[in-house]
Amino acid sequence: MQNARLLIVFLALVCIAVCSYNIYTIEMERKDAKNDLVELSKIKYGLFNVDKWKDIFSDVLSKKVEELDFTPAEQAESAENISAFLYKVIDDMEEEFKYEQSKSISGMIKIGVANLTDMFGEIKMNVPEYTDQILSFLREPSNRETVKAYITAKLSAYADKTFSKVDYAEHDRILAKYEYTDHDQAVSELETIVLALDYKLKKYLYAGLFVGLLCMIGVLFTPLISRWEFVMYTLISLGLLGAGLFLPMIEIDARIAELGFSLLGEPVSFSDQILYYKSKSILEVVTMMLTQGKPDVLFVGVLVLLFSVLFPVAKLLTSLFYIFVPTLGKNSFVRFMIFRTGKWSMADVMVIAIFMSYIGFSGVLTEQLGQLEGISSSLEVLTTNKSSLQDGFFLFTSFVILSLLIAHRQEFKATPETLKDSAASEVPPAPEETSKNQEPESQEAPTDKEEE
Repeated sequence: MQNARLLIVFLALVCIAVCSYNIYTIEMERKDAKNDLVELSKIKYGLFNVDKWKDIFSDVLSKKVEELDFTPAEQAESAENISAFLYKVIDDMEEEFKYEQSKSISGMIKIGVANLTDMFGEIKMNVPEYTDQILSFLREPSNRETVKAYITAKLSAYADKTFSKVDYAEHDRILAKYEYTDHDQAVSELETIVLALDYKLKKYLYAGLFVGLLCMIGVLFTPLISRWEFVMYTLISLGLLGAGLFLPMIEIDARIAELGFSLLGEPVSFSDQILYYKSKSILEVVTMMLTQGKPDVLFVGVLVLLFSVLFPVAKLLTSLFYIFVPTLGKNSFVRFMIFRTGKWSMADVMVIAIFMSYIGFSGVLTEQLGQLEGISSSLEVLTTNKSSLQDGFFLFTSFVILSLLIAHRQEFKATPETLKDSAASEVPPAPEETSKNQEPESQEAPTDKEEE
């Protein structure tokens, strides 16, 4: 029975090792694709991109130029508006002419000649003809293309003078990496890749968590755990810790899922505009803090490294030595590392802190993004908070629970003496011990004969 139980625990160890390796490998592949997808989905390439707005305005204005097909009523109204505009331009020209020429004697003579010949009046008499020519020009398809090209060129020139240019170096690198030629195609393909990797990742994660749960039940309810079973359980706990440290703990993702409005009667929309994204593991956070160069951040980084990495690892390694050398149980340092560092390592506090951070970020982002939805009745904004707890959090939590159960069993239900006894029970008695046990019987026999 004990051998069968040991085999089961060994298979659990193998399963945890395989799952952890596959989770890490798939997560690194997913992280690379996810970061590329996030980069292409950033708001600087969409809602805050001047080139995107130039294309939108050009398309809208081109449609409006194409729609210039006047009915008789619209033609009369347009002719009236154009004529009024031309009359105003001629009046402004006359006023400007008289103001400039009034500064000199020769100019005064020119004003007199203009009044005598009614030069500006003659121009106004030709306004109806000019109006017809303008309307005829706009109705010509070839001229419409000229108007659209002119509008596009002017719009581009104004935008380049007003807004700073967007750096497309990283954008172009990603497209070249996946051999894509179109931005929308790249985003769609990367979303498919990330979803496929998520599906593969979840299978190994669920399998690892299920095995971890079985190990917790085994540690909790097995009457007497042998030495090698303790070794296997400790190694399983170490594997869960390693996976929890290297894998992302939390993913913060705030984005505008959909933004739509009407521009000159034409619908305009933006989708999946990422405002903020960050995904880090415990070791990545520690590395970032240690390389900041700021004393306060460096101090926090050292504390996180000490209490969430070094203490748990030292505790598990000390447990292994304690299992094989039971006499170490008399050493105060060993007993402190095994039975008391659970409070000092703050592993459970780390889990709670990560979870509370997730809840806090989720609440803040949801509230702040929700305020965008009420900006204007004509602006349709659909915000979303895609923040989520990641695989590292669940595996790290499993390590915390399993390690606490192992320490509890070692301290209260599996002392060095019980480990020694259980190990001794597995070994058959030595020949010397057998002979010693039989000596009383051999001595008792002659005594009985003497009595006879």
